[in-house]
Amino acid sequence: MKPTKTLIYNVKLILPNEVIDNGWLVMQDGQIADFGKDQLPQQQADWLVLDGQGSYLLPGFIDIHVHGGASYDFMHAKQAELDGITRFHMANGTTAMLATTVTGSREQLTDVLDAVSSYRQNSMPYAQLLGVHLEGPFVNPKWRGAQNEAYMIEPQPEWLEQWQQRYPDLIKMQTLAPEVEGAYSYIELLHRYGIVAACGHTDATFAQIEAAVQHGLRHAVHTYNAMKGLHHREPGTLGAVMLNEQITAEIIADGIHVHPAAVRLLLKAKGADRTVLVTDAISAAGMADGDYELGGLPVVVEQGVARLQRDGSLAGSTLTMIEGFRFLIEQAGLTLSEASRVASLNPAGVLGIAEQYGSIAIGKRADLLLMDERFELQQVFIAGETKRIV
Repeated sequence: MKPTKTLIYNVKLILPNEVIDNGWLVMQDGQIADFGKDQLPQQQADWLVLDGQGSYLLPGFIDIHVHGGASYDFMHAKQAELDGITRFHMANGTTAMLATTVTGSREQLTDVLDAVSSYRQNSMPYAQLLGVHLEGPFVNPKWRGAQNEAYMIEPQPEWLEQWQQRYPDLIKMQTLAPEVEGAYSYIELLHRYGIVAACGHTDATFAQIEAAVQHGLRHAVHTYNAMKGLHHREPGTLGAVMLNEQITAEIIADGIHVHPAAVRLLLKAKGADRTVLVTDAISAAGMADGDYELGGLPVVVEQGVARLQRDGSLAGSTLTMIEGFRFLIEQAGLTLSEASRVASLNPAGVLGIAEQYGSIAIGKRADLLLMDERFELQQVFIAGETKRIV
């Protein structure tokens, strides 16, 4: 007989603003039904009761910028590959994610939308694909990074209109360069459709970012990387991202893309409520060093660092969310609650789903992680269901 409720007790509950010792939590019908501390709720015979053995219980991570993992890339993934990517990242603490593209042709991007749309029609057994993040192709070749400039073009509103008709509510975010011709009206179109407009791979000035915010820009991808930097006479993209309170800012917290001191600087500027942990992980995540590709461009991974063969540019990462979470605590000095907000609640807020995801609260989805005191993952729950992580 299937249990009516699941009780996890003897845990430290990581809430958005505090950690509750000797806590407990009850899950029912995929949601958090109740939680508290000390005295346990009265139990029924058909409850599943789990002893957390003093571990931390926290909301699952939400990765809104991830290209692949376990040798698979979202640009080429069908059902089996999507299972592989979501299984790998689930085993590293991600319970929900956006399938992120790279700059590609209209046909390539449509194929990704089609594959993810089909995958979401069925029960997703691992980390949940919430939708798609289109990174490009309306970006600036000057800051191409690991994107293929052969496909970089000006914004094409008719593409978006057709995608929205065919795949309504599937595109959750799009990264573009606000300074390219037609970008402001395109940002307005994204805003009207409820799609997060993000700046990235951009040479935008401070003034151009400020203007883009007036048109609906709300987010910045992999802050510091592939964007116009800070200068005291021209604060650039980075200066605007740091100062404008309407912009949330991603950070790849691996100590490779951004120096730990610069991570701390961003957190000081944006606070733990406007910063979002992402992995930007590629197919090489979880794999050995060697040769890979990203968007058709050859990539070499050495000592876990991915770089393009052509020019040595960083090409995404091999980071996982649990590694980034540890970095935020151990290298950036965040508290457990702050790090949890940056990895879970804030990305949910960016996507407008914080009422259902991202923190421990009654009525929210029971997407939860059990971690020991060294922040090693012990167990993953998705919609209250226990998942195997090995």
